[in-house]
Amino acid sequence: MAVPTSTTVDFSSGESGWWGMQPANGVGGSGIDTTLGNSAPVLRTVIENFGVTWGTSSNQPFIGDYTKVGAVTLGLDIKAQQINYFGQDVSRNVVVELRDYDNKPENLPYTSVFYNLGSIDSTKDWQHLSVTISDTGAQLLPAGWGGYGGPDGTGPTLPSGRSFASVLASVDEVVFTTLQPGYFYGFTNFDVAIDNVSISAVPEPSTYGMLIGGLGLVGCWRDAGSGRQPSNR
Repeated sequence: MAVPTSTTVDFSSGESGWWGMQPANGVGGSGIDTTLGNSAPVLRTVIENFGVTWGTSSNQPFIGDYTKVGAVTLGLDIKAQQINYFGQDVSRNVVVELRDYDNKPENLPYTSVFYNLGSIDSTKDWQHLSVTISDTGAQLLPAGWGGYGGPDGTGPTLPSGRSFASVLASVDEVVFTTLQPGYFYGFTNFDVAIDNVSISAVPEPSTYGMLIGGLGLVGCWRDAGSGRQPSNR
């Protein structure tokens, strides 16, 4: 699989492979909005549903084998204009979920690992939420992380034979959502926008070694080509 790389999507070039929820009844939906500030266009969702979700399975830097990098940070800017449940303003947690569709349990759409980034509500301005995976090769779920696909079909555990690292090795889709696996929600009116969706991937130490070695070889070839002896400095 591909290896994730560092990038930030600010929606200045459109949705860039990210999608937002669309309603079944044609009322509301998701699209690029230029009226909410945050120094750039944003991806805004206005919808009545159980929750709101944004995701990508085609923006390549976010997809692939996370175990091939040393550490990964995922984040976004987010602002709630409205979250209203039966006439009351409420808050909702925002979860980042990494989904593997290739190795799913029977009768479930995917296996995933997820992390609660924090809460949003209409009283808060733009805020940045993020999480860093410092050990992409961990077998057990790190503190704060849950899994989807366990024995009860939901969470927060992984199916038998799966580990945190095995899900990270095959990330087919990344989503930010208010729908945490294993929880039930009622119909709610949402008006929420996201911006600056980012991934920061730190190469493994061995990769740094190969890069440094490659630069050294380039230096030697240049010195040899010029007829000078390579410097030891």
